[in-house]
Amino acid sequence: MGCPRMVGPVEEGSGEGETAGVFMRMSQDGAGGSPEWGVIRRVGHDGGQRIPEPWVVCRGYAGGGVRPEVSVFATSKALIGMVHVGALPGSPRGGRSPRELARAAAEEARVLAGAGFDGVIVENMHDAPYVHGEHGPEVVSAMTLAAEAVRSAAPGLVLGVQVLSGGAREALAIAHAVGGAFVRVENFVFAHVADEGLLERAEAGRLLRYRRSIGAEGIRVICDVKKKHASHAITGDLSIGDVVEGAEFFGADGVIVTGSATGKPAAEADIIEARRSTKLPVWVGSGVTPDQLAKLWTHADALIIGSWIKKDGLWRNAVDEARCREIMRAAGAVR
Repeated sequence: MGCPRMVGPVEEGSGEGETAGVFMRMSQDGAGGSPEWGVIRRVGHDGGQRIPEPWVVCRGYAGGGVRPEVSVFATSKALIGMVHVGALPGSPRGGRSPRELARAAAEEARVLAGAGFDGVIVENMHDAPYVHGEHGPEVVSAMTLAAEAVRSAAPGLVLGVQVLSGGAREALAIAHAVGGAFVRVENFVFAHVADEGLLERAEAGRLLRYRRSIGAEGIRVICDVKKKHASHAITGDLSIGDVVEGAEFFGADGVIVTGSATGKPAAEADIIEARRSTKLPVWVGSGVTPDQLAKLWTHADALIIGSWIKKDGLWRNAVDEARCREIMRAAGAVR
């Protein structure tokens, strides 16, 4: 039995942009394991209204046979805006209550949705300096509240979650709880030295086992390769293409290419090499500006924008509605 494909849209649920709540059995030819399930979501975009346009693709994976995959976006040229949640309780710059932080996150999500973005990532970037690894309940609870507020405020946006630093399992649990579609994961494969120290353990093995254990296989894992804010001397003998191939082998659902730091553009050569090295979706995760869209979309499937759309182009500032609309006008001219 081959991998099934959607023949038409799935209509289920009541509100626009909701998770459809439909699960589809998918075969694993030759894998010798039990069937997998995938979440089908409403992720299309048509004149500001979300329509259910999921589809299913298949690709080989390390276990052999067929690994089914549910697409995150119905468009091949997606724009994802960042909502950087304010400093959480317990972090050095923390001060506002979780509910205040959630209200602010929801307002920024409304701006992104109103401008026509396809997706949003909720991230705790204001928590610097970061602590790598497991995170306390104060982080998980505050981020869950913020992510749920974003989901309620902008139900048409495809929702992703990232918990810095190295909070991949926490992010997965949050996304699963609030109806998110994906998580962004650093250090999925290999090791590196980041500004928070040595990240010596790859996340893939523990994370994907955890994803299965909580029944969250519908949450896609999109991973950074040769990530920003880090030194990669440890893997200096590996090209970015080698790391991309490693990520695919270990079960990533997509890869993210960045520049050296937040707001700095990714090298075109790196994006091209990543594209040539995998059939997975390739996203660009830093330094995206309106004038780059046409060039980047030649090789990338989605673009994450977290600096340019903020007031004065600084990630620390609030989302700027005029800048959001400007970049969406530029997007409309090239996609």
